[in-house]
Amino acid sequence: MAQSQSTGAGDKQRASGVWPWVRRNLIAPVRATRGWGYIVVFVLAIVSLVGGAGVLTLAALQGRDMVAARLATATPTPTPTPLPPTPASTLIPSPQATATPLPRPFALAGTPLPARLAAISPANAGQVVPLARWGRGRVTQAIWSPAGTEVVVASSLGIYFYDAEALELRRFIETPMQVMGLAYSPDGRILAAASGGSVVQLWRPGDGLLLRALVGHTDLVLSLAFSPDGEVLASGSADTTVRLWRVRDGALLFTLKGHTGYITSLAFSPDGTLLASGSSDNSVRLWQVGSGSPVHILTGHTNSVRSVAFSPNGLVLASAGGDKTVRLWRVEDGTLTRTLQGHTDVVTGVAFAPSEGVIASASADHTVRLWRANNGRLLRTLEGHTGPVESVAFSPDAAHLVTASADSTVQVWATSNGTALRKLQGYTSRIYSLAFAPDGGTLALGLGDNSVQVWRADDGTLVRTLKGHSGPVRSLAFSPDGQMLASASEDATIQVWRADDGTLVRTLKGHTNAVRGLAFSPDGQTLASASADASVRLWRVGDGALLRTLVGHTDHVNALAFSPDGRLLASASDDRSVRLWRVVGGTLLVTLVGHTDRVTSVAFSPDGALLASGSDDGTIRLWEVKEGIPLRLLEGHRGEVESLAFSPDGRLLASAARDTSIRLWQVSDGAFLRALEGGHQERITSLAFSPDGRLLASASLDGTLRLWGVR
Repeated sequence: MAQSQSTGAGDKQRASGVWPWVRRNLIAPVRATRGWGYIVVFVLAIVSLVGGAGVLTLAALQGRDMVAARLATATPTPTPTPLPPTPASTLIPSPQATATPLPRPFALAGTPLPARLAAISPANAGQVVPLARWGRGRVTQAIWSPAGTEVVVASSLGIYFYDAEALELRRFIETPMQVMGLAYSPDGRILAAASGGSVVQLWRPGDGLLLRALVGHTDLVLSLAFSPDGEVLASGSADTTVRLWRVRDGALLFTLKGHTGYITSLAFSPDGTLLASGSSDNSVRLWQVGSGSPVHILTGHTNSVRSVAFSPNGLVLASAGGDKTVRLWRVEDGTLTRTLQGHTDVVTGVAFAPSEGVIASASADHTVRLWRANNGRLLRTLEGHTGPVESVAFSPDAAHLVTASADSTVQVWATSNGTALRKLQGYTSRIYSLAFAPDGGTLALGLGDNSVQVWRADDGTLVRTLKGHSGPVRSLAFSPDGQMLASASEDATIQVWRADDGTLVRTLKGHTNAVRGLAFSPDGQTLASASADASVRLWRVGDGALLRTLVGHTDHVNALAFSPDGRLLASASDDRSVRLWRVVGGTLLVTLVGHTDRVTSVAFSPDGALLASGSDDGTIRLWEVKEGIPLRLLEGHRGEVESLAFSPDGRLLASAARDTSIRLWQVSDGAFLRALEGGHQERITSLAFSPDGRLLASASLDGTLRLWGVR
């Protein structure tokens, strides 16, 4: 039995190993917003003060068993040291309810944009406002309400509540950051959300009132669980700790230390005396809730533990892991009793049916499997998702399952026969790239689920989805005549599609690593591609023949741009340089050096006189193309610059950064005009002006496209 470490002032324990999936998909995108945890609490408090002056205190819940009594009076062992409760809980003055079925101050997909918009210019930059938000965000989890009447979906934008029968949207709570996890109190009166970075938020689900914010973790909160009596909330974090909070007043009871990796999952035993925690350190730990002391360390998984669940009688604990297995443990002594094998990829979730006889497991292999709990026999495999299944949950009566998937859908299944009953669509994967068609009638989006979506630009209606890549789509480009759409992917290929009907024309192969940038020449005869293999390739559009490979960069090439006359090609690289090439002959003309970190984006001004480059050093540089010399340095972003776009008239430059802001600059003198903030929840990946200059589109890892303009 391992000893947990005491919580000392200023002691910050870090994970010893690396859990790539969480870092890439959960932690890295959110950390891009600096200072999120405490800033979120401050902003929420200010907003609440504006909305109302009354103070709502959570009604005290009555104790119902011996565990509750111990929690109120327990003297902990020296192992888990209680922290002072004073800074742990922030009471939120009563705001107006934030749950809304919409309308909102901007249009959603399917709603036409305002007519007769003015072109965005330096003169009206101060009047630019959000006009539309398309996409419901990225799905992260789906659960049932305790009564089984609602399906609740966590997303990168907030929390959606659907009628369980018809899957019709009832209400929506917008959260300041993506929701990493949800947990309902057993009586359904409180919904806990890991949606504030290192902060836990307690919401009243009926009207979306924010009740309380629990502050104390020093890194992202990834998992939550209520005790069976609803008096204690457990939270697990990337800071490697588990914290136990008293729900009625938000007091911190214990900080449990011992894990050396992120806390990925939590579960209370049915009698509330034990807490199980799963971690990226490959272990499961059992803790006494009343004292916070460790009971067992369960080892056996050979990869991250992604989910834990107790059987209804509390005798068995199931754990799911990155080693593609589900393991069953005897709670009494921590003995491994059975290993369930069959999944072909990471097992992301595990759940016991309330009736005790069935275990459900969700996997990145796109399936859900149902197992007989007493003998481990596979009962059936549920197939239908086209992406990794991120979560699985039984309805309270065990008649149904709900699953959430990276394919941007939520599905409800019949437990008895595995039939897919209902599918909830409309969510969007991470958006990595966007491009306007030359006529401005459509927008193309490159997604993290390996697909390309084409939307109508006037109202956000989905026109078609193009599938063919086996990796996220990192770049898109329309041919100048609008007849072709090219997509570049992490699968190292380029696909060329007919824009009018989505027919795949050809696949271009040759790069040996992810393709990150694309650009058509102004005459439409040549397609240039940039790759993580450090090369730039030129392809003949007519037949897909490789014309030339440009070699010179010493690291990943991230972006490309042709000059308006088609004579020059600019490439941006992780080697901190921008290179200008003569298209005819492929000669390197000049290497532009000045950035102090990787160069992520590059764009020519419409007249071809200037070249803009954006970098992870947080700056934008303007270069005089004719002489190849620096003209000016634009500073102000608080994070890495991800994308650049000149307005069609060349008077404005828009830049987007990982700080989730968009900045508008006057090109003539480099003056900063305006910051567009408060839109996206996660890193902005791509920007584009509409051909008429009336719209600025931004795409984000939060799974939404935002349109900005002068109303």
